[in-house]
Amino acid sequence: MATPTIELLTKPGCHLCEAARQTTGEVAARFGLSFTETNIENDPQLFERHQNEIPVLLIDGEVKDFWQVNARRLTKLLEKKLAA
Repeated sequence: MATPTIELLTKPGCHLCEAARQTTGEVAARFGLSFTETNIENDPQLFERHQNEIPVLLIDGEVKDFWQVNARRLTKLLEKKLAA
């Protein structure tokens, strides 16, 4: 069982990012996992690609949610990843 990599793409001043950060942290903690947060303003390619979708949730490098992180959906995604 490989540990999934959870990353949240954010930018400063983003009100949706705060909620996404909290939801991602709470769900990840239930599985004993953590997540990384990346400020897209520090990466021109990420900024160009995601500037209108922030926040963006990636699991193992794949976009799984944007604008709002759904706790139920994230739980199901992590359950599936951890069962594989």
